Amino acid sequence: QVQLVESGGGLVQAGGSLRLSCAASGSIFSIDTMAWYRQAPGKQRELVAAITSGGSTNYADSVKGRFTISRDNAKNTVYLQMASLKPEDTAVYYCNAATVAWGFTKDHWGQGTQVTVSS
Repeated sequence: QVQLVESGGGLVQAGGSLRLSCAASGSIFSIDTMAWYRQAPGKQRELVAAITSGGSTNYADSVKGRFTISRDNAKNTVYLQMASLKPEDTAVYYCNAATVAWGFTKDHWGQGTQVTVSS
């Protein structure tokens, strides 16, 4: 079992920056990929960025060059550094951790943290 605790959300002006943190606890040894998703009002949840246990990263086209995902294995924490924020980035951001056992992948989710970007 994995528990995810998020922090860092809030209100920021367009062009500003914000860093989200997600600390994992529980069966942390089983975590493979960690990721950030977001869901804006009236839209489906989408993948923002992901990072594997080996450090490989993937980003949504809409955030490439502006967001950076990183991982501190010693602290069992994943970060999302967001820069040059736009009003379109306003959404609830969710931390995700994937665990694998016997070929079965299970997703764990944080509670979500609100990011609001004002014009």
